[in-house]
Amino acid sequence: MKESETNIDADEITIGLGVKIEKTAVIRGIDGKAKKIEIGDNTYIGHNVQIICDEFKIGDYCKIHHDTNIHGYKPCIIGHNAWIGQFSIIDSNGGTTIGDNCGIGAHSQLWSHIKFGDTLHGCRFNSNHPLIIGDDVWFAGHCLVSPIRAHNKSMAMAGCVITEDMKENTVYAGVPGREVSDKLGNQFQEVSLDRKMSIMENYLEISGLKQNAIKLVTDRSEIIESNSVSYFNIAERKYTKKGTEAEIAFMKFLLPEKAKFTPY
Repeated sequence: MKESETNIDADEITIGLGVKIEKTAVIRGIDGKAKKIEIGDNTYIGHNVQIICDEFKIGDYCKIHHDTNIHGYKPCIIGHNAWIGQFSIIDSNGGTTIGDNCGIGAHSQLWSHIKFGDTLHGCRFNSNHPLIIGDDVWFAGHCLVSPIRAHNKSMAMAGCVITEDMKENTVYAGVPGREVSDKLGNQFQEVSLDRKMSIMENYLEISGLKQNAIKLVTDRSEIIESNSVSYFNIAERKYTKKGTEAEIAFMKFLLPEKAKFTPY
């Protein structure tokens, strides 16, 4: 058993390369062993993190910072390049799916259920619903999120309380959260492919990495099969994952705010 697996209690464990799990983290199922735990390459799980799910999966290059609690009876699935700030809560009682490139700011709470009141005596609030977070969604910090669907590129400003679905590339603020894109603009703006290439070429240069190990392209037809070269397709935001030292160093150089790529 790998050293990083010693604080994981599960029937099926898949741990990627370069993973670091602090010794004070706890990863297990609701009533003992989890059924399945899968952690992608180069992911970090910090001190006192508790992941208490029967099925949990997280992708490559993610960070779960200290004292975060992830729990629930249904699967919790998180994509690549996630950044989860300290003291956050992610509930999966209703099932939670979080896409690629998502940011969850410190002290945020994402909920998929509401349950406590005495239903025998008429409490009407007892439900579980899936929480579905798309790609490139950002909860800026201290956000409270109900079991909603957050569409791709949506964003909630700090302290926002989200009770309704979030529209694509729309910014929300306030209690309860309301659209403020007309005042603040959208989270994402259009950037030309030529401009993206120019920026990435500069990133590659200042990274100090050997440029024969990293190739930047704008079309899949430019990719040549190679075990030693990692191709980054800027148009698709994808890369040919080879796991080389140069590739890992470049990904870590780009994350979290310069650029985000996910593997083919």
